[in-house]
Amino acid sequence: MAPRIMGSDKSKPPKGREWKRQRGGAAKPISDLMPQIGRSAFRRFGFVQSSVVSRWPEIVGETHAKVCTPEMIRFPPGEKSEGIMHLVVLPAHAPLIQQILPDIIERVNRFFGYQAVARIKLRQGEVKAPPAKDKPKAPPSLKPIPMELGDSLRDIGDPELRTVLESLARSLGSQNEGQNDT
Repeated sequence: MAPRIMGSDKSKPPKGREWKRQRGGAAKPISDLMPQIGRSAFRRFGFVQSSVVSRWPEIVGETHAKVCTPEMIRFPPGEKSEGIMHLVVLPAHAPLIQQILPDIIERVNRFFGYQAVARIKLRQGEVKAPPAKDKPKAPPSLKPIPMELGDSLRDIGDPELRTVLESLARSLGSQNEGQNDT
């Protein structure tokens, strides 16, 4: 019998390429992921579509959205229609909302496209105001370029560089206007 030499065991198979997990592919925009992330949470609280909550001011109008907000929709077991919508209403506005419940039901059903809500239950409580929509700012290309910078930018031949420098000049011009006002 031949003596064994340490580290030269021929019975082990040769090491091959190590297995690596494949990557998941291209990155996805967050806007594509959000409906999937929030879907299970919204369903747990009774919303089939999360857009009912996010688009509530469009459904009932800005005035009513400030004083009431949807809490959940409960459907009969095994059904997806004739549900009961629960609304949270500011206590002082509950009588007004009580009077317009048929209109709210009609608007919600029009939003769903079928008879999703048959009744509404009101609960008095605190309502978070919908986020205020800021007026969109004018695109930078419509803002005037300061006179002292405008002449020197016209001589630049590269259109991309000129556009970037014009944008920078406009932003500097708008900052200077704010400082001069004070």
